[in-house]
Amino acid sequence: MMAEKYQTLDLIELITRNDGTQYYEIANMFMNGRAELAAVRGFIKEVRILQLNIPHSNAVQDYEKYINSHYTMPTEDFTEWVEWEKPEGKIADDVKEILRANHIG
Repeated sequence: MMAEKYQTLDLIELITRNDGTQYYEIANMFMNGRAELAAVRGFIKEVRILQLNIPHSNAVQDYEKYINSHYTMPTEDFTEWVEWEKPEGKIADDVKEILRANHIG
């Protein structure tokens, strides 16, 4: 089954890499399911949802547009975990704003 092309992001999760370091991601239930599968397959150590149904603010909308234009959502048979880059500048600032607005980080 093919995932919808445009993904709406509405949750914040904490991903633990295999080396024990962690990062926050703005995602959705589809991507959270893929992260859970990545953990089962040993590509990452763990994923936890920290906040559900985050407000669809301008920062979220901007990050969502960036993700949808730079990444494709993995099919179920993926063979690696692709961490979404957050380039310095507007995108990194948007993510910081999303985390701040949701009292995370």
